[in-house]
Amino acid sequence: MVNAAVVGLGRWGQVLVNAAKGSDKIRFVAGCTGTPAKAVDFARSSGFDLLPDYAAVLADPRVEAVVLATPHTQHVEQVKAAAAVGKHVFCDKPFTLTKASAADAVAACSAAGVKLAVGHNRRFLPGYVELGQLIAGGDLGQVLQVEGAVTGSGAFSYAPDGWRAKPTESPAGGMTALGIHMVDALIGLLGPVKAVTALSWRRAIEIPIDDTTAMLLHFASGAAGTLVTSPATGQAWRIQVYGTKGTAEMRGETQLIVSRIGAKPEVREYAPVNKERAELEAFADMVAHGAAYPVTDADAINGVSVLEQVELSARAGRWLDVP
Repeated sequence: MVNAAVVGLGRWGQVLVNAAKGSDKIRFVAGCTGTPAKAVDFARSSGFDLLPDYAAVLADPRVEAVVLATPHTQHVEQVKAAAAVGKHVFCDKPFTLTKASAADAVAACSAAGVKLAVGHNRRFLPGYVELGQLIAGGDLGQVLQVEGAVTGSGAFSYAPDGWRAKPTESPAGGMTALGIHMVDALIGLLGPVKAVTALSWRRAIEIPIDDTTAMLLHFASGAAGTLVTSPATGQAWRIQVYGTKGTAEMRGETQLIVSRIGAKPEVREYAPVNKERAELEAFADMVAHGAAYPVTDADAINGVSVLEQVELSARAGRWLDVP
């Protein structure tokens, strides 16, 4: 059992705590947040100690690992601080906002000998896992291109003075809350992205972040990709992979449609899973047993680099390499 502390007890921090309840692999024994008064009742009902600040969390000898659900710009320094005192780190996405800071955080954990996991929960969906197996096994032939779409309505509920409503925390609009999940999912299926060109602007919402973002991706494998994301519409999750033997479409989180050339489409349905619990328990297995975590350090860095270049490309109006 890994004893963890949650850092940040806004909506998502509480989602992660609730997801771990009853787990025999990870439990929360402590936590801290920017506005402790708002989290007293939740901490008490969840059975963990609410500490005054992050320094107190890092000084607590019970805490083996920290789970970061904090503003994006804080991640790199929080990761490095945890590594410096030997605490393992689970960091919710986006890992950081620049490639340089992502590499810096990875290097700090590696040097300290602590485990690092980035919270990309769609990696744990059964349909996504099976889609990866179809690609790896050659069932779809040579993959030519992929389409990805991930959207939601969160921007309509962001407080105007909240951190998510700040362009510095949410570059390219829906990319940090939603699109980075799809970037990671596509990297997991097709490997690293080598170049990107993007469009991103605000059309409908009142807070000063983009609500319309689209991009083309060039993968190192030679495959092409498209990705659209918005935090100001209905909820959607869709991946369609096109190969020389057929296509496979992940429609929502519980359905995969496989259409081989010359055959009738095959619809595969999956039971919903607690993907947040799955990612936390996979992190615990990495800490306790050295098990592999599906998002590698290289994947995490490449995903952040794509995020960074999407924002820059949208402003520059041209293709940019993903270093």
